[in-house]
Amino acid sequence: MTSQYAEHPAMFRNKPLGFILAVILIPAAIGILILMVWYLRCKSTKLEINGNEVVLEQGLLSKERTELSVSGIRTVKINQSFFNRLFKVGTVSIYTAGDNPEIQAAGMPRPEVFRELVKAAQA
Repeated sequence: MTSQYAEHPAMFRNKPLGFILAVILIPAAIGILILMVWYLRCKSTKLEINGNEVVLEQGLLSKERTELSVSGIRTVKINQSFFNRLFKVGTVSIYTAGDNPEIQAAGMPRPEVFRELVKAAQA
């Protein structure tokens, strides 16, 4: 099945000031460590729409996979700070029947595209 949306969290666009600070600290080797950990966290998280399923995969060595049927999704909430809006990233929260989000993924690029794809899959 072909993915309609498959993205990892954005590093620079999600937290530009943290990224710049980490780059400035590279000569002290602290910045390299911060960037490596941050990069691994971003690459070990993936939010994807596969046909009628939304899948969140997290983890590098041990994996956690959360799958939701598109028909069971009631709300897709997007939170964006000022900088998030400038760099077109945001936190995507997916709600089903409960009060708490089933899936929450921070730093996702183009969150409004994700929401529109979920709506289109529900139609």
